[in-house]
Parts: sequence; C-alpha cells; structure tokens
Amino acid sequence: MANNAPGKVFLKINLFTIISLFVVILAGGVVRSSGSGMGCPDWPKCFGRVIPPTDASELPPNYKQMYVEKRVAKNLKFAKMLDVFGYEQLATRIRTDKSILVPEEFNSARTWTEYVNRVVGVIAGIFMLLSVVYSFKYWRQNKLIAILSIFNLVLVGFQGWLGSIVVSTNLVAWIVTVHMLLALAILAVAITTYHMAKVNGRPALQVKPFVVVLTLVVLVLSVLQITFGTEVREKIDAVANHLEGSYRNSWVSRAGEVFSQHRDMAVIVLILNIVLYALIRKTFNRHSMQQQLMSFTFLMLMLQIVTGIVLSYSSLPPYAQATHIVLASLVFGAQFYLLLNLFKSVSVQGAGR
Repeated sequence: MANNAPGKVFLKINLFTIISLFVVILAGGVVRSSGSGMGCPDWPKCFGRVIPPTDASELPPNYKQMYVEKRVAKNLKFAKMLDVFGYEQLATRIRTDKSILVPEEFNSARTWTEYVNRVVGVIAGIFMLLSVVYSFKYWRQNKLIAILSIFNLVLVGFQGWLGSIVVSTNLVAWIVTVHMLLALAILAVAITTYHMAKVNGRPALQVKPFVVVLTLVVLVLSVLQITFGTEVREKIDAVANHLEGSYRNSWVSRAGEVFSQHRDMAVIVLILNIVLYALIRKTFNRHSMQQQLMSFTFLMLMLQIVTGIVLSYSSLPPYAQATHIVLASLVFGAQFYLLLNLFKSVSVQGAGR
C-alpha cells in the first residue's frame, strides 16, 4: 500500500494538471473574446514586470515605441527562422506586416486579464513538472508514462515560446490556430499518461472494431470543428478590424464560407455522436466508464450547440465565446478519454453486458 503511494500521487497531480489545462483554455478564451491578447506587449514579463502596473502613469513616457521596437526585433528573428525552414513567403509577410508597428494603448483591465491567463499557465506548468517527477514511479512497469510526461513538458515549453510569438506578431491569425491545436495536443498527452497509470496492468477489453473506428472518426471531426471555429474567429476579427468595431450584429454574416463550413460540420458531428451514443449504450452497461463518458460528451455537445446559436444570433457576446471554446475542449477531452477506454477498462464491472 505504501509502495504504491507515489503512483497515487502521480494520478492526483496528473488529474490536477488536466483540470488546470482546461482552466488555461478557459482563460485563453476570455483573453481572446475580450480582446486582451495584447494586454501585455512583452513576454514572459508584462510591461517588464513580474506584477504588471495598474495605471499608465507607472510606465515610462516612451513605453509604446519601446515595446514596438522589441516586438519588431523578435519578429525579425522569427522571420529568419522561417527562412531557414523554407517558409520565405510567410517570413516576408511578417517582415512587412504594418500592424506590428501600431503601438498598443495601456488598458488596465486587458493587461490584468492577460496576466491572469499567464499565471494560470504557470500553475499548469508547475503541475506538469511535478507529473514528470512522479511519473518515474512507473519506470519499471511502463517507461512510456515517464517518456510522454517529459515530452509533454517539452511541448509546454514550446507552447510558451509560441505564446511569445503570438504576442510579438500581434496575434497573427494562423499562429493563434496553431496555439489552440497545440493546447489540445498537450491535453491529449496528459490524459493519455493519466489513463495509462490508471489502468496499469488491467486486462484489455474486447470491443467491436467499428465502435473504435467511429469514435476515432468523431474525435478527428471534433478537432476539425475546433479548427474551423478558430478560423471563423480569425475571419470575424478581420471583419471587426475592417469595420473598426462598428456594426457588430453583421460580423457573423460577413464571415463568409468558413462560417458555413463550421455550421455544417456541427450538424455532421451531432449526427455521428448520436450514432456513437446509441452504440455505446448497446455495448456497455449504464454504470460503465464508457457510457458515462459518452453521456458527458453528449451533454457538453448540446451546450456547445446552444452557445453557438447564442453567438450567431446575439452579436457574439464575449461570455458565450469563452464558454463555446471551453465546451469544445471538454468534448475533445471526453471523446479522447473514451477512445482510450475502449482499449483498457478502468473498472472490471465496466465491461460489456
């Protein structure tokens, strides 16, 4: 019992890591929906401080020009790196992007919103570091748990660097999308290590291949749907900038084809989830982990559809934007954990009828 204590600690820390990652996604959604992405013009500090200012009077008179110059210098380094990897056109776009030269006015609310987002990210990083330490409890039984934990910590470091690029490039659209997808990848790895430790040594389930394949297809479509959603947001941001923040009730209608794709994909995702829900109910008893995960997924999906309707017909209220992306990440997490549980059972009683 005592010998298994470090393993139990790993499970608790890993669970806290997963929860903190969802909180990071929520904080990121709040930042995005409130337009606070440039609340801190530098990274990892905020206006050169560990704790940001509360008033513009605390900043030097030339703070705008100073941070623009730093941002331009960082972008030139990033463009050089893109040149090395053969992305000359993208590098040229970044070098010639005039929006980078536009200084950001200090806004206390946006600054502190972005700062809280970064603090939450640091907390998640600490939990992830602790997960790496305790993952070595499983080294003899399953080295992959420790290896994946280390890999995820590296991904978090890369995500942090990418976050600095998001800031320095003034929220260039494609980088924001990559930033979101990488967050899902980090979440998936954390869920995987948690699941591997949870079912360590348990027997595999006998599940019909079609159920596994359909779950995988639904998961892939969910990722595509999230990608379309970030592209919709990027398009709406472009429309909002073009209209200088006016005519908010027309932003969605001006988003064009990408919004239609996002809406049509939502219908397909809903239909396939209904089919999968029916199969899971038929294959597993109601107390099984698989059916509980599918019920949770379906509930989150319905709530996501509701927030999507609110976004479409209520001029994109910020609270609905943040809720929408968190619900999408919860759907992804539950579907991913369901897929893992189709191979290994957390509970022996959770097997088929």
